[in-house]
Amino acid sequence: MKAAVYLDKDKMEVKEVPTPKPDADSILVKVRACAVCGSDIRIFHHGNSRVKPPQILGHEAAGEVVEAGANVTRFKKGDRVAIGADVPCGECPFCEAGIGNNCQINYAMGYQFAGSFAEYVLLNKTVVNYGPVHKIPANLGWDEAALAEPLACVLNAVELTNIRLGDTVVIIGAGPIGCMIIPIAYMSGASKVIVVQRSRPRLENARKFNADAYICSSEEDAISRVLEETGGLGADVIFTANPSPQSHADSLKMAKNRARINFFGGLPAGSTVTLDTNIIHYKELIVCGAHGSLPRHHQQALDLIAAGRPDIKPFISHHFALDDINEAFATAEGHKGMRVVVQPWGA
Repeated sequence: MKAAVYLDKDKMEVKEVPTPKPDADSILVKVRACAVCGSDIRIFHHGNSRVKPPQILGHEAAGEVVEAGANVTRFKKGDRVAIGADVPCGECPFCEAGIGNNCQINYAMGYQFAGSFAEYVLLNKTVVNYGPVHKIPANLGWDEAALAEPLACVLNAVELTNIRLGDTVVIIGAGPIGCMIIPIAYMSGASKVIVVQRSRPRLENARKFNADAYICSSEEDAISRVLEETGGLGADVIFTANPSPQSHADSLKMAKNRARINFFGGLPAGSTVTLDTNIIHYKELIVCGAHGSLPRHHQQALDLIAAGRPDIKPFISHHFALDDINEAFATAEGHKGMRVVVQPWGA
């Protein structure tokens, strides 16, 4: 089969590799769509301790089951399935407690397990039994189903941050993930959503998702503007959906007393953030993080997309063939649109 193989930092090649052979407990999926995530780009440039080259990246995927092992009962040949990233081991204290995204083994597709920037992907016994693999509703195409993975991450973050009726929500970062928070925040009860973004073109692109206010932080002081938009009180909920350490420090100054702040976007390895913890202390702020999602979030995301809540199609901006994987990565990294989808078998 043809696959995009990550060989070393800043080096990925499309080449012929052996097609995986499923055993009695695994399934083989013909990949129809796999979107480029920011974490794929970070691995490409900086590596990751869980990714040992040569490896196939890609974890926002959808495809068709072409082989199913004799012991597999959940799926059969011909099933259309969406595939997420985080795979609970199913046996540790965290997995037993239902928080498998905190599993200390931390399995993931495109990390320890070969991913979906390939014509086929093997889902082993652990993935089949415990992972984010779900049948695609009949009204969804491959692209839309693949985006259940990033939407699942949004659902996990929103759940942890507990948006309440009437809340004002600030989202720092207007990339695809940040913009996905907009409709979910409204569905969760937010009465006002404010988007902060440094890049003017990216901010303008985000206007299609109909937040209440858009702030270009390279042109005006975002903290002052958020306070202005909230009558001087600050926001009830803040998400940092970007890789900037400064946004973490700024979020405390945008927050209302007893606000909830979610450090959602991962930072580059080695980043440090200086926080004025007195702000947390005196405002009684609740600060949390959000990492990945659970398989139940992946199912919820598929159900929501199938119901048109949100309409996921505007979040897809580019399509590339597998042979053009490096161009796909460059387009995603260049912030030229929203989610970039690779189609190993064409449209």
